[in-house]
Amino acid sequence: MTIDFDSKARQWDGNPVFVERGRKIAQAIRARVPLDRTMRALDYGCGTGLLSFPLKEALGHITLKDSSAGMLEVLREKIAAQNVTNMTVRQADLTAEPLPEERYDLIYSAMTLHHIPDTAKILRVFHALLNPGGYLCIADLDQEDGSFHGPEIEVHHGFDRANLAAQAEQAGFADIQFDTVFEIVKETGAGSRAYPVFLLTARRAAGRL
Repeated sequence: MTIDFDSKARQWDGNPVFVERGRKIAQAIRARVPLDRTMRALDYGCGTGLLSFPLKEALGHITLKDSSAGMLEVLREKIAAQNVTNMTVRQADLTAEPLPEERYDLIYSAMTLHHIPDTAKILRVFHALLNPGGYLCIADLDQEDGSFHGPEIEVHHGFDRANLAAQAEQAGFADIQFDTVFEIVKETGAGSRAYPVFLLTARRAAGRL
């Protein structure tokens, strides 16, 4: 079973954990990547834009992509309400569609990778979409026992950092680093439990096509 994000979209921004998580990940990206107003960025698995809104003043243009129409409807309303002029919204699934023509200086994605079955493939797609020297930032869960979503949800149970770094390197990335940027506390059958969230940062080699 997969998660129906469309049905959750209207309540998404009302969750203070989601809002704070986006703020903390954005803060970590700012610390690792020299952002500037010439950069074109892609937010993949953007949801309602909780990661992109804290970054929008630091970037030139942001393309926000997600497969959930419900999430994107909320996002478009927020962009219109705040008169944001440097965001473009597109419904897309990069795992199933031909590679788009646009290229980016920065790609970031938060809590999306564990929902994508083929990790190696999406890393190759991200590499292909980056300009030489471009940055990749992925925030997701450290490896866990499946209790985060529960056994009925079909997702990766987080990621082993060494294995993910090896996959990123195989996809063509270098300068791979990890930081722990947030902690999600959830109640499980065994009581309260903390799930760390990492930020992977990496670069596409400047001379590599």
